[in-house]
Amino acid sequence: MLRFLLCASLLAAQVAAIAAPSATVTTPQVQAELLAHAPQGVAPGKTMWLGLHIRHQPHWHTYWKNPGDSGLPTTLEWKLPNGVNAGDIQWPTPQKLPIGPLMNYGYEGQLLLPVPVTIPADFKGEALKVQLHADWLVCKDVCIPESGDFALSVPAQSATAGHRALFEAAQAAMPRTLAAAQGEARIEGQELVLRVTGLPPGWAGRAIDFLPETAGVIQNAAKPQAAWNGNAWSARLPLDAQRTESPTLMPAVFATAGEAAGVQLTLRVSTPWPAIVVAAAPALPALGGGAVTSGTPAAAAPVVPVAPAAFGAVLVATAFALVGGMLLNLMPCVFPVLALKVFGFAAHAHDRRGLLASGLAYTAGVVASFVALALLMLALRAGGEQLGWGFQLQSPYIVAALAALFCLIALNLAGVFEVRWLMPDAVGSARAKHPLVDHALTGVLAVVVAAPCTAPLMGASLGLAMTLPAAQALLVFAALGLGMALPYLAASAWPGLARALPRPGPWMLHFKVLMAFPMWATAIWLVWVLGQQVGIDGAVTLLATLLALSWLAWAWGSNSLAGMGAWGRRSLNAATLLVLAATLAWALPSWSVAARPVAAMEAGWLPWSAARVAELNAAGRPVFVDFTAAWCVTCQVNKRTTLGRAEVVAAFEKQQVALLRADWTRRDANITAELTRLGRSGVPVYALYVPGAAAPRLLSEILTVQEVRDALAGLPH
Repeated sequence: MLRFLLCASLLAAQVAAIAAPSATVTTPQVQAELLAHAPQGVAPGKTMWLGLHIRHQPHWHTYWKNPGDSGLPTTLEWKLPNGVNAGDIQWPTPQKLPIGPLMNYGYEGQLLLPVPVTIPADFKGEALKVQLHADWLVCKDVCIPESGDFALSVPAQSATAGHRALFEAAQAAMPRTLAAAQGEARIEGQELVLRVTGLPPGWAGRAIDFLPETAGVIQNAAKPQAAWNGNAWSARLPLDAQRTESPTLMPAVFATAGEAAGVQLTLRVSTPWPAIVVAAAPALPALGGGAVTSGTPAAAAPVVPVAPAAFGAVLVATAFALVGGMLLNLMPCVFPVLALKVFGFAAHAHDRRGLLASGLAYTAGVVASFVALALLMLALRAGGEQLGWGFQLQSPYIVAALAALFCLIALNLAGVFEVRWLMPDAVGSARAKHPLVDHALTGVLAVVVAAPCTAPLMGASLGLAMTLPAAQALLVFAALGLGMALPYLAASAWPGLARALPRPGPWMLHFKVLMAFPMWATAIWLVWVLGQQVGIDGAVTLLATLLALSWLAWAWGSNSLAGMGAWGRRSLNAATLLVLAATLAWALPSWSVAARPVAAMEAGWLPWSAARVAELNAAGRPVFVDFTAAWCVTCQVNKRTTLGRAEVVAAFEKQQVALLRADWTRRDANITAELTRLGRSGVPVYALYVPGAAAPRLLSEILTVQEVRDALAGLPH
């Protein structure tokens, strides 16, 4: 055992060394390096420079502080000694990056993002220890979120000026302020009118780029109506139809071709902005002939009491929920839990009373769980949270907990450990006295895993339920739970089916082990889901956690270790607890959604935004939006069997349809609001936005190639 622990410690040290931050991070798209520039060393009371140097591969680019119509700016998070303060990024003058009908602002080739660092007067030490976490989005035909952790030690007493040329070039590329430069801006209708004087004399008569630091104001891709009158440059720029900002002060950079540095100038808008008009969502037909109306989502919208729906609409929605709940048992994500139920039925096939009691307990657990989830979501929504059905799997921590649970269930079924060895005698006897609790908890587990799978069968009904008063909405959800449990409730109450099941015997031991494999398959799927949410590092830490948890379950619950001495058993238990605690301490920070980028888009797809849909439609292009999530099994099946088919891709290209993907794997209030506007509360949802149409066309949740081709064939030519 000591030899094993020594090897494990050495391996952990090697892994930690491999994962330790360095000054350089290399990906297939960029090479990023943390640099320091301190010509006089780290002098107390002085300012030195740090910078992230990015070398882009050809045709790849990252983004400015205002990325334009798409993209994300690079962000830097510093960890410095007490009293040492890092300033803001000193952004070099960006270039325009046209992409189809969109216009972005960013950088290609080599880029240095310098940051001034102030050293306190009482600084002491032989070196300045610097740590940096950086996030950047790098794009070409596709966009890939990337990040890196950097570490650097800057000597305090000796000069660090080996990168002087890079910092001087970055300084020369920064927008400069000119004392003679003056400008004014005013609003005329739906245009921003600019007039600037005092620009460099050599710029006269040349085309000028206006690069606003505030996003969401002008149509970035529109060509301005510009003119020179002596040394005065004026331009008219159309406002963004989806404008989100009305600034009174507009800091901007003015640039011209052939000049490395632009001119920095803050314009005061002298006339009031027009009101930001947000179009109301079109009414959508509801079940039973009613209507589901959705106002435009807004954070400060007043709460309007929900009127009860017509009895016919609620009745039809409840009937759909009952049937949809029954069909839910056919969804892949429910299979593992059903395997447990099948095993339980076989074990009690000839105990009619016990079988009926287990069926009732399972039904109670399913119905209560659906109602509880619905109550939680309705309560959070009433409090202003933007949530949709299946929201529990949007939390990486819940995904990790479910993966651990399914892994433990699989180990138990495979005989690696026995639950009774883990439990105190009081708990074990209580479990034996109340086996119905186990059946009810199986129902709870089934709902937690199955809830995200309801959207393909229940999209419209759940969308309607979210617009109903609480009592009517809960009736729909209770019917959904009853429908899911109904086949098992009927089987437990039907003696003929019970008699048809095989008699208990040795085959049940083999069947028990066989049922472990669907549990492991589910754990693998959940690891993949968490990887989509927080990246590959989070998935690896979850695998390490599952390994440590498996060791703990074996050490604490295996009857093969019953012969170990008390000292040996206590030592083994203590070692497994320490390993699990250390693994969790390492893993938990990597499961934070806020610290990780969204998964990269596939080739041909762009990230969704309402502004992008409007922009593309205004340019005359139809837009197909795939509202999806990694934890949605139906979404992944549709992606591979329909959206990924060559004939579907060719049909999209032939009709010049823009493809956007709204990834709901992580919580996203904007996507939730759009789903609500469409009358849906879960994914998948497939919407075709046609220029000039009052509302998008919604396709079936279970998508087929023929349905997509028929929808595209109806587009205007």
